[in-house]
Amino acid sequence: MTTSNKSPFVIGQIEGYSKEFSNLISMMNYARETTIWEVENLSVEELDFRINGTGNSIGMLLAHFVAVEKIYQFLTMDGKDLPDEEIDRYAETLQPALDLGEAGTIINGNTAEFYLEDLKKTREITLKNFQKLPDSWLYETTPWWNNELGNNYFKWFHVFEDEINHRGQIRIIKKQYERANASTTTQA
Repeated sequence: MTTSNKSPFVIGQIEGYSKEFSNLISMMNYARETTIWEVENLSVEELDFRINGTGNSIGMLLAHFVAVEKIYQFLTMDGKDLPDEEIDRYAETLQPALDLGEAGTIINGNTAEFYLEDLKKTREITLKNFQKLPDSWLYETTPWWNNELGNNYFKWFHVFEDEINHRGQIRIIKKQYERANASTTTQA
């Protein structure tokens, strides 16, 4: 997953990228690798499990990571000045994964390999685009949340920060799945 031979625990220069992008990518790689470690061996049943039949499944959260990254590719690289209705049209195909909860329940039945491949392909597009951009792009600001300015560095920080937050949710879901199956095994 890393774009260099370095440990995921080293933030530093990555061949083919500027210093600033190398630092950002190093952090993104760490977040992604630790996500992969959590999910790579899960079964479809584990990926589709929802605590008490509600909330998010791990598969839904993995699809969410892809959707968020694709939206941020669009917002920061392709169409940051497009009208809301065009952004909404783009988001429509990703909406269940963005919204999660009941809207995301259509996301199920996929293997870990399916989700990991989708994550990989989406990240490859991000990395290819990052190679073309100057460091100054990271510091470009546009209106963002609550009438505040946000720069592209923050926006891409948010992409992996969102993944880290939801990875905590993945760990909780895994523990609840184990408990649910332990009680089922005990009752049998």
